[in-house]
Amino acid sequence: MSAGPKIAEEQQEPWAEERLVRECRKGSEEAWCALIDRYKNLIYSIPIKYGFRQEDASEIFQSVSFEILQELPNLREPKALTKWIIQITSHKCFQWHRQQSRFTSSDAALEDRAVDQRGNADRLLAEAQEEQALRDAVASLSPRCRELIGLLFYETPARPYSEVAAQLGIATGSVGFIRGRCLDKLRAALQKAGIK
Repeated sequence: MSAGPKIAEEQQEPWAEERLVRECRKGSEEAWCALIDRYKNLIYSIPIKYGFRQEDASEIFQSVSFEILQELPNLREPKALTKWIIQITSHKCFQWHRQQSRFTSSDAALEDRAVDQRGNADRLLAEAQEEQALRDAVASLSPRCRELIGLLFYETPARPYSEVAAQLGIATGSVGFIRGRCLDKLRAALQKAGIK
């Protein structure tokens, strides 16, 4: 009887990397969907940072997703899932670039881009890790805080407090106070992840 509440708790909490890897290895479709949903922005953002077109980034995304599906059973350390996905995606970007440059090898701009990509790889990987840590930290917040942060910081142009208050069903004067509490929780989650 005590197993029921534990399962319910696990389903409500965000998937921990170890649990996500374990369940994917068991063949859980829900876990695979959660894995791709959690990391889709990370995977897609890396080729964009390398300067690929959106169409190429979509192709790279598909290739990375397939490789994750194939290679996840070989991942030795589930806690390294994010870094492993970043490495796979970066590797696919370099492969994609090599493939494309075979067809246009005389294009000096592509050669310059390849040199720039190699030189900036470490910086881009660090940025991708920080962005994923931010996504994970936001995902760990309560639904109310996630929605508030989304409305205030992820829309352009930013919404006025009166619109945010109306959407959340709260008083306009409460938005700033709740925003401060949510940002404090976000800072704590980022510090816990090692991001300052």
